[in-house]
Amino acid sequence: MVECLKNENVQIAFGYPGAAICPFLDCLYRSPIRHVLVREEQNAAHEASGYARASGKPGVCIATSGPGATNMITGIATAYMDSVPLIAITGQVSSELLGRDVFQEADITGACEPFTKHSYLVKDAAELPRVFKEAFHIASTGRPGPVLIDVPVDIQASEIPEFIYPQRAEIIGYKPRTQGHAMQIKKALAAIREAKRPILVCGGGVVLAGARDELVAFAEKSGIPVVSTMMGIGVVPMDSRLYLGMIGMHGHQNANRAVGEADLIILCGARVGDRAVSAPEQMAAKAKIIHIDIDPAEIGKNMTAHIPIVGDIRLVLRDFAGQADVSVPQEWIDTVLRYKAEYKPGGEPDNESGFVEPRSFMRSLSAMMEENAILTADVGQNQIWAARNFNVKEGRFLTSGGLGTMGYALPAAIGAKLAKPHRQVLCICGDGSFQMAMCELGTVCQYGVPIKIILMQNDRLGMVREIQDNKFGGRHMLTLLEGNPDFVKLAEAYGIRCALASSNAEAEKLAREMLQSDQAYILVCRVDPDAPTI
Repeated sequence: MVECLKNENVQIAFGYPGAAICPFLDCLYRSPIRHVLVREEQNAAHEASGYARASGKPGVCIATSGPGATNMITGIATAYMDSVPLIAITGQVSSELLGRDVFQEADITGACEPFTKHSYLVKDAAELPRVFKEAFHIASTGRPGPVLIDVPVDIQASEIPEFIYPQRAEIIGYKPRTQGHAMQIKKALAAIREAKRPILVCGGGVVLAGARDELVAFAEKSGIPVVSTMMGIGVVPMDSRLYLGMIGMHGHQNANRAVGEADLIILCGARVGDRAVSAPEQMAAKAKIIHIDIDPAEIGKNMTAHIPIVGDIRLVLRDFAGQADVSVPQEWIDTVLRYKAEYKPGGEPDNESGFVEPRSFMRSLSAMMEENAILTADVGQNQIWAARNFNVKEGRFLTSGGLGTMGYALPAAIGAKLAKPHRQVLCICGDGSFQMAMCELGTVCQYGVPIKIILMQNDRLGMVREIQDNKFGGRHMLTLLEGNPDFVKLAEAYGIRCALASSNAEAEKLAREMLQSDQAYILVCRVDPDAPTI
């Protein structure tokens, strides 16, 4: 198993030990592969996810059998929903005990079936080289995603006569299409030339395909305005002329308005989930839809696609840019730029209020960051404050967009920083989501991971509280975090520098100090409990 990882050039793995995974860990101990001890198995998957998304290589996470493996399910499901390449290795009880409900036994391959691209229960040690080769190939090709390898403890302890690692993975029936169909591309280009009000929708698939340069090149050559889903943030910088902002339930009003008035929508690697488009069939009834995706199952699933193109977005957009002879009507460009100019971002700092105004602080903070900084955001109000106001330029915006997993940002930041140690990595979280993962401060300390954490403290589960205010008569059930700890003292207990800000001026001063530090740093921002999401 260790030799397989070495052959895949794995340099780091995240995990938590247990008896059923000990034979593997003992060999890992004697290898050059670095192992990072997490504090809870779900976070092993999140850290591997952050590593994968920052590095572009599959992340590896490890857990023991039973509760160790089941704890990791939420992290695996999070990666599956956001198409993150992950290899999850779990120990299992001895082969002859399978199905007898013995100590720490769980059918993890069965439990994870809805959340993995594929899974293996290894019953012959001689199969391990083939299994690992296939797993890495499946995880990283086509639409990326997690693959689970469950290895009984007796299989880990077995010997095979000869180790030969396959040069290629030969999997019958698994041949992802990468080149877009020439006739469909021809139809799409004809539709683009005829369109009076075209718009490009950039989804997470553009990021996964490494197609940033191709999308920007096509947009600049064609002059077609660009909007993004939350997962597509960062492909086009927020201050680019033809970038209109994020669409969806919590998106920018001008971006949603432009999409609503378009007569041609080019969906690039976007699954058209309900948070991005609330009424997809209404949109498809008004505009022609070109949908480009590596996964044929996504095309037409949520919205009618008039011109479907299955293929690698990077290659398809390269074909578009090479063949496009497009002249977007100036009237349309003037219209969307007017909408953009009329949009006024919410939130003005009030340094006398005793609170940090989060939306304006996000804009100030992004101006301080390096252009290739990596931002991880948790789920809730903090996610929307960051998505709408932080100008991600050449960096990455890592968040749980599909499953919406609270507690994602802190472990993802650890993984991203270990993947890219020379880039700024900033974690944005609320006091609710932070407490779901704050045990990982132990990992931060043990391995000296110098991430920066912005903790928005409003003593509320703010987004759910808003729902209760708007739809349930202000009856705040289970959304008041009245048992919050003193986060400054908590950070001090871990030996991590921490500061508390109660105004934007104070927060900006402390943020500059934080960014100059070469160690981990937590900046706690006191936020008005009634601060709105948008």
